[in-house]
Amino acid sequence: MKISRKEKNSYWMPYTDNRWFKKNPKLLDSAKGMYYKTPTGDSILDAVAGLWCVNAGHCREKIVKAVQKQVEKMDYGLSFQMGHGLAFEFANKLVELLPYNLNHVFFSNSGSEAVDSALKISLAYHQARGSKGKTKFIGRARGYHGSGFGGTSVGGIVANRNQYPNLLHGVVHLPSTHIPEKNSFSFGQPKYGDYKADELIDIINFHGKDSIAAVIVEPVAGSTGVLVPPLGYLEKLRKICTTNDILLIFDEVITGFGRLGDSFAASRFKVFPDLITMAKGITNATVPMGAVGVTSEIYNILYRTHKKGIELFHGYTYSGHPLACAAGLATLETYEEEELFKRAKSLEKYFGDAAHSLSDLNMVQDIRNIGLVAGIELSNRTKSPITLGRDVFEKCFEKGVMVRFTGNTIAISPPLIISKKEIDQIFSTLKKSIREVF
Repeated sequence: MKISRKEKNSYWMPYTDNRWFKKNPKLLDSAKGMYYKTPTGDSILDAVAGLWCVNAGHCREKIVKAVQKQVEKMDYGLSFQMGHGLAFEFANKLVELLPYNLNHVFFSNSGSEAVDSALKISLAYHQARGSKGKTKFIGRARGYHGSGFGGTSVGGIVANRNQYPNLLHGVVHLPSTHIPEKNSFSFGQPKYGDYKADELIDIINFHGKDSIAAVIVEPVAGSTGVLVPPLGYLEKLRKICTTNDILLIFDEVITGFGRLGDSFAASRFKVFPDLITMAKGITNATVPMGAVGVTSEIYNILYRTHKKGIELFHGYTYSGHPLACAAGLATLETYEEEELFKRAKSLEKYFGDAAHSLSDLNMVQDIRNIGLVAGIELSNRTKSPITLGRDVFEKCFEKGVMVRFTGNTIAISPPLIISKKEIDQIFSTLKKSIREVF
């Protein structure tokens, strides 16, 4: 399949250097299991689960058939003042998978919308309690919380914010947990750096606890280059938030559904937030969907305060879309039947050892890993430093492996069905590609 010049110009691609792409388009034509195929029939090993989202592998039969069956039965069912059984069934299944304190689910269509929903729910909760001054949010430097207005505001990746000078006011950012001088080449959680959470105390003392609604962090920061939390860091955040009556939101759009070898990072780390945002692996990316898991305390405060009428003025046309719910139910069944979360945990050491085998390359300045996710950070090169990550990506693609790049960091996050042989292929290809671009 070729795309015409007119077609190239018609589609404004997201998060893409469109000039670069359109000079030499990389097109995908089909997918199955661990592999994509190009229009010319070349197989591409998917080392990033699409975009951190195809956790069970591509085009799984159970999920595909569930969507086909549902679209023939009912293509769309509205969720304002109406409902359909699949949405309630799926919400209940998610609650069973979520950490024990999260008993309610609000559906959105993406991770970005899930984050904006969580922020609005936090504000509505404090308003319902009479804490009307609690309006500020605390994000974190190098955090990514989607592309919505709220998510961009609490996000901390500078390039994502530069073009938008009038984001939400009343947002403060914690420093990132990246401490390369102490934690480079850590396997799993770094031992040093829990003190970074103490910065939250300084922010609270300056702004006042009665002005802060919520803190939002990724348990493991993904899009910025895989930053794993230091031991004790998340525990400190939880304690500080509890002490100061501030909600804690975990953005688990990437870390949810087995990526870290457990259902959610909260379960892996045994640190439990007040809200969890999720998407990506929720439907194995077969149909777009996002969701927010909420504690009973938050839900009940809003439910009881608004005894008549609508208790939360928020929602989306496609909330709880029947095709997404069908895909989600089949996805959860696939995870359970194949024990994919346990599989990810069992492969963690092999995967981590393979990632750290790249440490013998002089141009690799850090490797960070946990579960089935790794970030390989490269040193700058003299020639064309800006395109280093992209050049590695292109070399890997030429050799039949698709990786993800963010700046000079290469991210690896394969489907949980990956084999040891495929892990070896990913990192041997990456090693060759890194050598060739320097």
